This record gives sequence, structure tokens and C-alpha cells, in this order.
Amino acid sequence: MGRVTTRVPATRFVVDEPVGELHGELVAEGAASPRVSVRPRPDTLAVEEPLEIRVHGEVVAVTMRTPGDDFDLTIGFLLTEGVVAAADDVLGLMHCLDEGEDGSPTYNVVDVTLRAGAGSAEALASATRSTYTTSSCGVCGKAGIDAIRTRLPHDVTADPVRVRAADLVRMPDRLREHQGAFDRTGGVHAAGLFTAAGEVLLVREDVGRHNAVDKVLGAAAREGLLPLAGHVLQVSGRASFELTQKAAMAGIPVLSAVSAPSSLAVDLALDVGLTLAAFVRPPRFTAYSRPDRIDTGEPTVQPTGHPTHETPGG
Repeated sequence: MGRVTTRVPATRFVVDEPVGELHGELVAEGAASPRVSVRPRPDTLAVEEPLEIRVHGEVVAVTMRTPGDDFDLTIGFLLTEGVVAAADDVLGLMHCLDEGEDGSPTYNVVDVTLRAGAGSAEALASATRSTYTTSSCGVCGKAGIDAIRTRLPHDVTADPVRVRAADLVRMPDRLREHQGAFDRTGGVHAAGLFTAAGEVLLVREDVGRHNAVDKVLGAAAREGLLPLAGHVLQVSGRASFELTQKAAMAGIPVLSAVSAPSSLAVDLALDVGLTLAAFVRPPRFTAYSRPDRIDTGEPTVQPTGHPTHETPGG
């Protein structure tokens, strides 16, 4: 319990180039290639794991969360879904002793006992329908990853695409140029489909980051572009398990996020062979899987010695 953070290996890329180019302006033909420094370093990620909520032993919901305060999360969920009217409707909560691959308990299942008369069949059925349509894995994170790998329609691992570090680091700014709804409201997420050379193909916005990605992938499907081998998916927020799953299902080999990845997103990216880059903000980003797809150009600097202590992804 309380598995809030985890340490993972990662690779930091820093692109040292003219400021004008970082903001999308062209550099004079024949100008020197940007200097890219590369350094392997550990990073700290927020843990993301599924929580299965049961009522009297029956599964009601599976939701992704950072472990901890699971009983509060469960009661809050039941309240907001209309299953209970007050905390007094809950007589008891307990973690079921489900086990991970190593045989240790995961504490990823909570079973709830309601008082007599609380939790109508209609309310429970409604909660079950609304949550399972947005859930993407089962009780065990590894089981969810295994299921995704089994049904992947495209071989992301074999995609030979290479993306220049200088192009990748500019993609968030290029995505931002197409965020008209964000300019007006400040309250929407964006997702963009890019070529490996940094050309913007599609951008969609939505109040839900998962919806924005679905809109981009749906538009690509309507245009007959799937599978999206050789492309990059750029998102305006963090890289969650769900977004990594969506990219892999569409055959996208590179997912780039402005903010942090979750631990389960990194696990999935490593497992399916997808390049996951996060904290992508000029002039740097961190690759958590398949950094071999990042083309640093020449010269490349690989600092030696012990890594300094830094903020995650910073």
C-alpha cells in the first residue's frame, strides 16, 4: 500500500540550438547541426495501478489511480455515482488479498459492504455501465498489459522510424499553434499527429485528454491512414496508461507528452516497443523507452560521472 512513486531508468536529451529554431523559425541552410547531449539517468514517476471496486463481492468499477487512500476513493466514487447517499450507507470496506506476479499482495481490490436498503440495483448497474466503458484493463496491471499485447493489430516494436531530437522537442510548440479552443477557454487538452520530420497532420481538442486522442485517431482512420507506422503522437498533458495503449493500438511508434508519464505507461511502452518521451519542453526531454529511435545527429555529447540530483523530468 502507499506505492506513490517508483524509480525507473531513463535517458535525458538536451538540444542546444538557436532560440529561433526552437520556436519554429527556419535556420539558414548549411547551419551547423544542433548539439545534443545525452545522459542516462534514473527518474521518479508517479505510480499508476488499477483499482477494482466491488460491492458485496460483485465488480462495479475498475479505475486507474495512484495507490493510497483507496477507501476514500471508493466511498467518493460510490457517492458521486449515486450508489450511496452518505458515508453511513457503507458498513465496511476491505482490501482483498489479490496477488501480483511475485506473490505479494497488490491491494488493488476493495470490497464494500453496504447497509440494508443502500445501493439499489439500478444505481449499481448504472455505475457499472459508466465505468467499464472507460476502463482499459483489469485488476492486475500486468494482466492488462498482457491482454493489450495479445490483441495489438500492429507490430510497433519493429517500426524502424527515427525522429530527430531537434524536431521532437519543437512538437509541443507546433501543437500549441493549432489549439484555438485553448486560446479561447484555457480549459481543453490537445492531441496532434505528426510525421517523423515534425509536420503537423491532424490536431484535435477536447476537455478530456483521452477524447482528444480518440478524435485524432478517428480522423486518421476516416482518412485511411491506419496503421500509423512512422508517426508521432504529441499530447498536451501527461502520458497515462490509457494514452499509451491508444497509441500502440493505432500502430504509432512514438508518443510524446509535455508532462510526466505514469509508471504503468512506461511499463506498457517498454513491453510493446513504443518510444515514450515525456517532459518534452524546449530544449530538453526524457525518453523512458526505446531511446534508440531518437536521432541526435552530430555531434553528440555523453557526459560522464555521477548524475546530479534533479527534479523528475526537469
